[in-house]
Amino acid sequence: MNKYESVIIINPSLEEQGMKDVITKFTDLINKDGKVENVEEVGKKKLAYEIKKNSEGYYVIITFEANPDFITELERIYRITDDIMKFITIRKED
Repeated sequence: MNKYESVIIINPSLEEQGMKDVITKFTDLINKDGKVENVEEVGKKKLAYEIKKNSEGYYVIITFEANPDFITELERIYRITDDIMKFITIRKED
């Protein structure tokens, strides 16, 4: 298993409970195939440019271990989740 870091930007118009639900959805998904090490909620930040007519986004950084083939599925689910505005997943060096 490799170490990864995933940064997701959640739609800031969601209520606090909605944000928690999105974060829980993805941490549970990652825990099925790997292991979540850390979830850091950075909070609302101003975006460099508007995304889906929003000038702010709620940033969350998830550090986890998973198999390389799981990343494709994780990113597919990020894409089809309406509340996720942008995401990036990188492999961390050991």
